[in-house]
Order: sequence, then structure tokens, then C-alpha cells
Amino acid sequence: MSITVLGIDTSNYTTSVAVVTDGIVTENIKIPVFVNNGEKGVRQSDAVFSHVKNLPIAMERLGALPKLCAVGYSGAPRDCDGSYMPCFLTGEALARGIAKTHGVPAHRFSHQAGHVMAALYSAKKTELLKKTFAAFHVSGGTTEILLVEPGMNITKIGGTVDLTAGQAIDRIGVMLGLSFPCGAALEKLALGGEIRRDKICVNGLECNLSGLENKAKQMMDKGAAPADVAAYTIEFVRRTLCKMSENLRDAYPDIPIVYAGGVMSCQIIRNDFEKRFGASFAEPAYSADNAAGVALMCYEKAVKECEYE
Repeated sequence: MSITVLGIDTSNYTTSVAVVTDGIVTENIKIPVFVNNGEKGVRQSDAVFSHVKNLPIAMERLGALPKLCAVGYSGAPRDCDGSYMPCFLTGEALARGIAKTHGVPAHRFSHQAGHVMAALYSAKKTELLKKTFAAFHVSGGTTEILLVEPGMNITKIGGTVDLTAGQAIDRIGVMLGLSFPCGAALEKLALGGEIRRDKICVNGLECNLSGLENKAKQMMDKGAAPADVAAYTIEFVRRTLCKMSENLRDAYPDIPIVYAGGVMSCQIIRNDFEKRFGASFAEPAYSADNAAGVALMCYEKAVKECEYE
């Protein structure tokens, strides 16, 4: 019996829908949330409105759905009490509506767990689901180190105490005149810059990144070339995450490490960390926000439910 599920994720920056059939991602559609030029982010009310406009378009791109066994959706940013963002209500409303009309269950997951699952799938490391491993979730909304135990039980064990890496990159990118989100454009700009190293702020498994934005602005005020500012920014983030990874390995020797989130699609960081830590990375399509991870978790749950029927 073939098992097909639909996944929906409505993060702060991307409207995503995905289909998984028999454990294979067959559709992974993403539409960016609209952000005005010069803005460094998006208000929740604007994100909700953007999802309301994007979701019908995303579903039309999917075309006619096959017979579904379940629908999965992101209902919150993280798997912890009090984790909430209004933008996820749009995906939940659609998911529950589709599930009801198809006579199938709707399963709620966290956006963060979806990122981890998508990274495992993309890196061909799904066997880690039966083990304990560490995951870095580094994006515009999150910079966290997670301990992931069997059953996708996630515990935060480290991360930033102020700005996220993605926030710092986007704020500096906007200052340089780049369009939000700025990660890919900033990395491209950085390739032509001169690397300058400065003191980073890492304490064990925690870091501070707010100083990066201030230092980048100081460089710009002194007339530094945009490429040099970009190179400084990427290098600061790389060294910060590198030191945190080293400290993680000291605390948890030989633990497998997986890197997820949009910031970790940066090829400069990835090339270094793959050699240095032997870590696993998601491909860009599965590293940035997507619904594939949610759909994959929904598929795993649907398989288990079929086993008990």
C-alpha cells in the first residue's frame, strides 16, 4: 500500500508545501513572504497576510493531490511550552481543513523539528533518528544548539543570547543595500572581499552576536569596501559557529552533528565544517525554510498508524 502525505509550513519568511510518497519527497514548493525594500524583517501581521495570499498559489502549483493518508503542519516554532507565532495559524487552518475534507488525520509538529528532519533526509542520515545527535539550527529566527534524542525529542543546550546569526547577516546586508533576505547575496559579495578577523564572543555553548552588527557599521562609517564588510560578517559568523562546534565536541565527544537552517546553506561555512568536523549538511533546498521536513515526519507517523490498523 502506497502512503502519501501533505506537509504545510508557514514560517515568518516562507510559505511552503510538500508531498511525500513512500518516504520520498516528490514536491517541495516554497514562496517567499513579501518584504518591503529596505526592511530588515517582517511583522507578524504582514507575514500572516502574505501566507493567506501565497497558500492558494502554492497549492495550485501542486496540482491535483493524490489520495492522502495524513496532513502534517508546523504549529509552532519549537517543541516547548509557550512557543507561538501567529504566522503558523495560517498553515494550521489549511492543513486541518484539507485533512477534514479528505477524512484523514492532521498531525502537528514544530517548525524546528521540521528543519532537523529535512536536514537528515537531505544528508542521507535518517538512521540518526534512532540515535542521539546534535543539531545546529541557524537561521533568521534561530541560532540554537539542540540535543536530539530518539523520537525527535529536542532539548536546547546552547545558542545565541542576543541576535541570531541570520538577523545579523540580514541587518548588515540591508545596510549594504542588499535585498532581504540577504544571505546568498552577502556570501557572493564576500567572495571578493578581504578577510579581517576580530574577537568573537563565545562562552561554552552560548554566543553573543549583537556586536557583529555594530562592528560592521563602524567599518562602513570608516569607508570600508562593501565586499570587505561582507567578508568580515561571514568570517565572524563562521568563527563563532566553529568555536561553538568545538566546545560541543568537548562536551559530547564523537557525537554526530547535523547543521540545519538557512544560514548553514552558506558554502563558505559548509566547506570548512565538513572538513573540520565531518558534519552533515542539508542541501540548500532543504536547509532554508521548507515543508519537506514536516511532511517526512507526517509520513513516519502515518506508517506507524498503518502498522497498528
